Amino acid sequence: MMTKKMEQAINDQMQKEFYSSYLYLSMSAYCYENNLKGFGHWMKLQSQEETSHGMKFYEYMIARGNRVLLEPIEQPPHAFKSLTEVIQKSLEHEKKVTALLHRLYELTMKEKDYASQGILQWYINEQVEEEATVNEILQKLKLISDKSSAILYLDKEMGKRAP
Repeated sequence: MMTKKMEQAINDQMQKEFYSSYLYLSMSAYCYENNLKGFGHWMKLQSQEETSHGMKFYEYMIARGNRVLLEPIEQPPHAFKSLTEVIQKSLEHEKKVTALLHRLYELTMKEKDYASQGILQWYINEQVEEEATVNEILQKLKLISDKSSAILYLDKEMGKRAP
């Protein structure tokens, strides 16, 4: 069993993962509302992936014999000015999650919770991929600017993401 401090910290991170799912679902809805079905699809799958990240913490807590405490999830933003803003906000969010995971990892070292270090290393490695993927999409959007035909092509490509 882990310390109460670790238990609370992992429960907090679990809530943040579920918030991430909500955020991506909100971004997905924006994309669908703006006839960007490929981006909507990509964001919806991203939401599902974030839910699975929250559930990984949930299952880990149960396996360790700790209490799972589901905190309220705040409403994510739902009004965006553009697709580029959606992707920019997504990248900012991923960087924030990375920082939170780094702080949580630091806590595992202070608390000498070696088991939690293992699972957190998986999350930290996952964040490298998350940030790189979203940054690549953002850079492509900046490159194509307002060229609608290029945005439609990129939208089509985004729709090819498999679960």
